[in-house]
Amino acid sequence: MSVTTRLLNAHAATRLSSSLPSSASPRYSHFLSTQFASPSLIQFPLTLKPSSTSSFSRVFSSSPSAITATSTMGEAPDVGMDAVQKRLMFDDECILVDENDGVVGHASKYNCHLWENILKGNALHRAFSVFLFNSKYELLLQQRSGTKVTFPLVWTNTCCSHPLYRESELIDEDALGVRNAAQRKLFDELGIPAEDVPVDHFTPLGRILYKASSDGKWGEHELDYLLFIVRDVNVNPNPDEVADVKYVNRDQLKELLRKADSGEEGINLSPWFRLVVDNFLLKWWENVENGTLKEAVDMKTIHKLS
Repeated sequence: MSVTTRLLNAHAATRLSSSLPSSASPRYSHFLSTQFASPSLIQFPLTLKPSSTSSFSRVFSSSPSAITATSTMGEAPDVGMDAVQKRLMFDDECILVDENDGVVGHASKYNCHLWENILKGNALHRAFSVFLFNSKYELLLQQRSGTKVTFPLVWTNTCCSHPLYRESELIDEDALGVRNAAQRKLFDELGIPAEDVPVDHFTPLGRILYKASSDGKWGEHELDYLLFIVRDVNVNPNPDEVADVKYVNRDQLKELLRKADSGEEGINLSPWFRLVVDNFLLKWWENVENGTLKEAVDMKTIHKLS
């Protein structure tokens, strides 16, 4: 283990162990304890060479003062925020990127999602959206918890979150860092064991860049990796993160879209999910069913959607 890795892990472990409240999600607490013990199911390349293509090398060679500034501005407590979500907002460090997906620093989840910061143009961060299909080619959807800070109670794809500013999730090679993060969050949000979703079974299909306001105070400005996986999994949703789940086929998804468009049953969809549905999903679903998903991969293009 490199000196940088030891310092990063030691700093993160100390910070997390000293700040984790009693209300923390048991799943999340368990996963944090495993993150600093190099769990075998999270993959690393055989060598992590310092090079121009390594985000980890670029980040640690950038200006420390600039990174510190981006990670500390505006971190004032929000009294009405759910305790678990509040901890995640301040403890999770997102990866700041430019519009070409180059890593430029890091900032708290809180700062990355303040709409005023998004409007200033300094909150673009890396994200991922997982689309998990079972062996019947049904897509697993989740309804976000009512305590979520951004877009509560909306229906969305299987899992949507962020790779964090840690070595295992900064790896650019084959989007490995993002795939490691997806495995972590599928467990935290949906209770899906890591062995059910091996990182080498995710197919990164493409990237989108979008911006969306949630309620005027909070919003999203993300460079989002779209990850597809076909697996039969055990699901045990975490109520701190997820209000409901269901599998849908294509016809059922179209009916859900119709209800959202007409305002029936109070159904709302997340903006990133709707963008993917409107631009890619139904065609890619055919690739899933036909076993031709690899033919749809385009990781060179960053689609700017609105």
